[in-house]
Amino acid sequence: MSVETLASAPTATELSAKTEQPVKTEQPVKEVRRLDRVIIRFAGDSGDGMQLTGDRFTSETASFGNDLSTLPNFPAEIRAPAGTLPGVSSFQLHFADHDILTPGDAPSVLVAMNPAALKANIGDVPRGAEVIVNTDEFTKRAMQKVGYDTNPLDDGSLDGYSVHPVPLTTLTVEALKEFDLSRKDAGRSKNMFALGLLSWMYHRPTDGTETFLKQKFAKKPEIMKANLAAFRAGWNFGETTEDFAVSYEVLPAAKAFPTGTYRNISGNLALSYGLVAAGKQADLPLYLGSYPITPASDILHELSKHKNFGVRTFQAEDEIAGIGAALGAAFGGSLAVTTTSGPGVALKSETIGLAVSLELPLLIVDIQRGGPSTGLPTKTEQADLLQAMYGRNGEAPVPIVAPQTPADCFDAAIEAARIALTYRTPVFLLSDGYLANGSEPWRIPEVDELPDLRTQFAQGPNHTLDDGTEVFWPYKRDPETLARPWAIPGTPGLEHRIGGIEKQDGTGNISYDPANHDFMVRTRQAKIDGIQVPDLEVDDPTGEAKLLVLGWGSTYGPITAAVRRVRAQGGRVAQAHLRHLNPFPRNLGRVLGAYDRVLIPEMNLGQLATLIRARYLTETMSFTQVNGMPFKAEQLATAIQEAEDAR
Repeated sequence: MSVETLASAPTATELSAKTEQPVKTEQPVKEVRRLDRVIIRFAGDSGDGMQLTGDRFTSETASFGNDLSTLPNFPAEIRAPAGTLPGVSSFQLHFADHDILTPGDAPSVLVAMNPAALKANIGDVPRGAEVIVNTDEFTKRAMQKVGYDTNPLDDGSLDGYSVHPVPLTTLTVEALKEFDLSRKDAGRSKNMFALGLLSWMYHRPTDGTETFLKQKFAKKPEIMKANLAAFRAGWNFGETTEDFAVSYEVLPAAKAFPTGTYRNISGNLALSYGLVAAGKQADLPLYLGSYPITPASDILHELSKHKNFGVRTFQAEDEIAGIGAALGAAFGGSLAVTTTSGPGVALKSETIGLAVSLELPLLIVDIQRGGPSTGLPTKTEQADLLQAMYGRNGEAPVPIVAPQTPADCFDAAIEAARIALTYRTPVFLLSDGYLANGSEPWRIPEVDELPDLRTQFAQGPNHTLDDGTEVFWPYKRDPETLARPWAIPGTPGLEHRIGGIEKQDGTGNISYDPANHDFMVRTRQAKIDGIQVPDLEVDDPTGEAKLLVLGWGSTYGPITAAVRRVRAQGGRVAQAHLRHLNPFPRNLGRVLGAYDRVLIPEMNLGQLATLIRARYLTETMSFTQVNGMPFKAEQLATAIQEAEDAR
């Protein structure tokens, strides 16, 4: 490790002179090493632009053709004091020349913009990894603020790492001295300098970032030029300084992807597109009634941009109003959606029960976060499963669908819409903060690949009385799906009662008859139990596994990566992953019975395991965590190995 001043670094004058021209991406003269994968973590104060930096690096990596997975990690505080540990924001990106499933267990490169970022993240960095440090921020006061008694760049505590001390702020300010900017304003572009440096280091394309900066700051030409200059200066610094003697190449992952057109996409964006697609495939207007809440607000923001696709968004004054408006839209003939997180689900519970009673299609999108109460708004968790399953008064069954990757949020949204429209029921879509903010390559489907979701509204009388009179019965059911008719208000002859008081079977009149209530409760349950969902697929290559690893939701990536590791070491283990949590796939009982042991990893305290034990009387082993972060593949591999060895 070297912590000396970079005597061989280019001067500010040399860097500034090079920023007049666009970045050149020809083959550099320095040594180039080929890697199969890299894990980079950008970390800094919440005002340092780490999310933007990571997002731009990710976009260029996606355009290059690598497989990738990301993990943005936001501070929970809206604006924590600058330079403090609670204010550290990070963005981790794992990219490779082959199929990958997780954002990586540990970064091979850490970019630390200040002492807080270094201290908060160095514990995750393995020995031998590269650490790029902004030395300008390592002042005595800044280090004391996070508990450093001595400068970690000088005291030997970073021995064993490949440390690159770079005065990012100074170099950025010097590169921008020709612009009419204060030192403080110029220093804000240091994230673009770092992005340029890393883009050189890993041969990332640059045209997309330059176009992005030109568009983002089109109305502020001086700021645009300054950011472009900082970005180019970072690239040129990497190309000319002797401290970075090697650059790295990670080839595109062409063999990992089926043929098609791809883009990088986050879970919330994929979910939004899935909702829009569902509305078009159903030939219905899409209506979102929502109240902003982290980490679900992005869906409201995105859907508000798509009025041209028949999307209408309503930002309500509270959670109850949001779902109330959505349920009203469902009654009026729209594909209705409400978005929230765990605390909002609690507030919406009575209206969800009303939707169960009215038997109207409604999508409840729950982007799960750490709890209880307001909990950890920016962190991830899977602890709303039992709330989604049972969190209403009375017997009010609701189907539950859970996506497994960011890109899969698109398909899960369409599947949830299919169930809601076909069976006339509210449906829970359980995503989480990890999926919502994480991203991966997504193959854009062809329109003819999407399912036909069109449904028929009631048009006229559907029942003949004994005297021959034809009438409309709002609770006369489809014999196959048990769905009741969807009658649009204002249709002549289809007047009927609505409200939460129990209805008479068939006629829909208010009923207090005990036998009728028993019948209606059991019928609503039978409707949910009868939903057609695909059988559970099991990955068991040898057919000789004794252990089944069963997961749901966002644990898919870490579980699959862990299973691959165990198999690579000779282990025999089967894997299955649940998309449908209510009803369960019909073959789930047989699958469970085919294995001696069942391990269920969850980011809660064992909620799926509880349901499995109760439903199938199957003894399971739980592996759980509730620390606000996704599982690491290595920790799951260890748990799987221990479970496999337990005879």
